[in-house]
Amino acid sequence: MKLTAAAFLTLTTALAGAASAETWDMPMAYPANNYHTENAQTFADAVKECTGGELEIVIHAGGSLFKGDEIKRAVQLGEAQIGERLLSAHANENAVFAYDSIPFLATSFEASEKLRAAAEPVLAKVLEEQNIVPLYSVPWPPQGLYFSKPVESPEAMEGTKFRAYNSITARVAELAGMVPTQVEAADLKQALATGVVSAMISSGATGVDESVWEDMTNFYDVNAWLPRNTVFVNKDALDGLSDAARTCVLDEAAAAQTRGAEKAAELAGGFVKTLADNGMDVNPPSEAISAKLQEIGKTMTTEWLENAGENGKAIVDAYEAQ
Repeated sequence: MKLTAAAFLTLTTALAGAASAETWDMPMAYPANNYHTENAQTFADAVKECTGGELEIVIHAGGSLFKGDEIKRAVQLGEAQIGERLLSAHANENAVFAYDSIPFLATSFEASEKLRAAAEPVLAKVLEEQNIVPLYSVPWPPQGLYFSKPVESPEAMEGTKFRAYNSITARVAELAGMVPTQVEAADLKQALATGVVSAMISSGATGVDESVWEDMTNFYDVNAWLPRNTVFVNKDALDGLSDAARTCVLDEAAAAQTRGAEKAAELAGGFVKTLADNGMDVNPPSEAISAKLQEIGKTMTTEWLENAGENGKAIVDAYEAQ
């Protein structure tokens, strides 16, 4: 079969485009129907469209490619080009990563956004030293306390097996006299069903994702903090893109950050209502529990500032100056 010159040119261009197309793997810890994952899928689709197919980002939800605690290192080493992680889970590595999880420092969506902006320069510098570039972050709804029994006093919390997902939540458990147990998101359902843990602090979103009413009875809306999931990219992978593709990634990341925050705020009240609709007892904490949590918050703020040093002080000073 003979090809005309025009047909040959078209074929050659198509083959060149296919050869230059790039695929990035994006591991995520949360299920495909979680709003963080859905937001990331929208981001990935937008990047593909913006780059004209030059870059395709493939989402691997639910810890299917790398488990939650493996994602950051995988991106750092280039085993995955991009990923999402609750950075506070790495606070033992660097206290700055827990900026978003200081109890009662930022307890609303507006405050969470101000804290994010205050932390951005410091966080970017720390991650750059690890060959990582932060792209965007999206908050979870405010954190509440879940128990498998009614808890009206600090004494009632003591000895309870408490799900920890980072050093911050482990410290909350310790200061409350509970027993912290590290459980990743992908393993939470089984841990609840088997009694490995019977209490946790998390958002209404996690409670709905995991149908916790099947194993837990009480939710206390304490609004402790709004942790954030951060999407970040391997610096070499980002630098290796064409200028146009890199601009697409950065622009769509900014859009994803705004879209994700709006979605989190929209869903927050609905998550708590769903817990109640499925039989959980949803209430504010008792005065005694509130007082204990405020005491814990003051202790942990002091500890975090000591551990984070000048970087921590810079974040808090910038936040309070807004």
